[in-house]
Amino acid sequence: MAQKAVDMKQIRQVQQLRADGVPIKEIVRRTGISRKTIKKYLLRMDGMLMAESEPNGINDKELAAVVYNDDKTVIKGQRFEALIAHFEQACKELHKTGVTKQLLWMEYLQNNPDGYQYSQYCYLFARYLKDTDPAFHWEYTPGEFTQMDFAGKKLSYVDKETGEIISCEVFIGILPFSGLIFCIAVASQNTRDLAHCINELVKYTEGVTRTYLCDNFRTAVKRSDLHEPVFTELCYQLSEHYQTTFSATRPYSPRDKGMVEGAVNIVYMHIYARMRNQVFHSMESLNRIIRTHLDVLNRKPYKNSKESRMDIFLRQEKPVLKELPSTPYSVKKGRQVTVQQNYAIQLPDNKHYYTVPYTYVGCKVWVNYDSRTVEVYYQHERIAFHVRNSQEPHFNRLAEHMPPNHQHMVEMRGWTVEDLLKRAGQVGEYTKQTADRIIHSSIYPEQNFKACNAMILLQNKYGKDRLEAACRRTSNISRPTLKMVRKILECGLDHQPLLFDEPTPPLPEHKNIRGSDYYK
Repeated sequence: MAQKAVDMKQIRQVQQLRADGVPIKEIVRRTGISRKTIKKYLLRMDGMLMAESEPNGINDKELAAVVYNDDKTVIKGQRFEALIAHFEQACKELHKTGVTKQLLWMEYLQNNPDGYQYSQYCYLFARYLKDTDPAFHWEYTPGEFTQMDFAGKKLSYVDKETGEIISCEVFIGILPFSGLIFCIAVASQNTRDLAHCINELVKYTEGVTRTYLCDNFRTAVKRSDLHEPVFTELCYQLSEHYQTTFSATRPYSPRDKGMVEGAVNIVYMHIYARMRNQVFHSMESLNRIIRTHLDVLNRKPYKNSKESRMDIFLRQEKPVLKELPSTPYSVKKGRQVTVQQNYAIQLPDNKHYYTVPYTYVGCKVWVNYDSRTVEVYYQHERIAFHVRNSQEPHFNRLAEHMPPNHQHMVEMRGWTVEDLLKRAGQVGEYTKQTADRIIHSSIYPEQNFKACNAMILLQNKYGKDRLEAACRRTSNISRPTLKMVRKILECGLDHQPLLFDEPTPPLPEHKNIRGSDYYK
């Protein structure tokens, strides 16, 4: 065991006693330091001509460099300065693919044949990186961040039927303020599994933080960048659904997700280690045991504290979390398509068509769809929404998406005798009678649907009362026509009284009139 260094205050006392002319034996008695140690310190100070110096003539750092003379003191010279100049360039090269410290050391020796050996080179390199790249202490706000990552080491279960060992990815999330940890095993890191992890994470915390910080894995980050990372469509959809934001760590060796990296090690010790001798036969049984150990971990008090992660979370963090939406997020596919001439877009999964407003023909739109809904966006504005089901037709059309002439065509295809007579009856009884005679004026009633509909629509121009009066005028005609009704209205004949409306005058008294008694 290495000898413990003497405190600097005692070194100062030895230096003062020596300067006052006190003999070594008396210095040993007064300070309690061994004679051998005092001789060693005095020898070093005498060698630097410091014995006659004033006690305050040199600072503690300079005095320590002389007295302790340990491996923390580096004798600076040309060789050391050349090494530092090499480190300035080497620390930039170290992050590049395939570059190792041994390769950098070999390149260093080519330019400095009398340079440091490999072990000393690595030691000084580590000290240089530590001195030039200090760690930042983060202060976290309740409900502000959730850090998440996939663990480097996987868990597994055994398939009962085949005996195959199936590896599982382990997703870990942590709320840095309270330290609350979440952990779940999934089959992979693909889009569907990551969405499931996020759903389970917010379900476990019963709320949403303002930002979710993730590593630069492909499922979340399309292109990593120090300032403007590009996220996948999944992250944008999750952000919109949960009303939150996603952020990515800095590339290469980030230190802004240290909490989740520490959480990974904690999960290794408190969950992985306790499950190492257990055999699981399904993902569900694996996650049940993970959840059991996870609850124990989150309720375990911190060292030298009565509160646990869960206690701090429930008391300070949960009240400030955003509320969860009524339904969990459902994975949606997204792609850009062009609106076809029939004002519809086609989905690649089932080749079905879904209409959009006809004014967007030829435009490039973005489609988000899943097994239940289809959403169409143009310039970030939703222009169409369709509900999907297993019985939907090949071409899904909404009436409000069609131009007026197409709407009329569809209405015609859906006309029936009963519908037309019902509409005519809403105007009046004579209109209904006229409509019935128009429809049945030929062998095929369908041939007269358009004429009947046009006659009923005359109410929009002339009003219901005038149309009813015009149809009353045609009530004694066996085969009225649309042209006839329209002409009556144009000429205003509907305002003229009908002949059969005038009362019949009584017959005058006359002797030639036989009465009823004549025929008895």
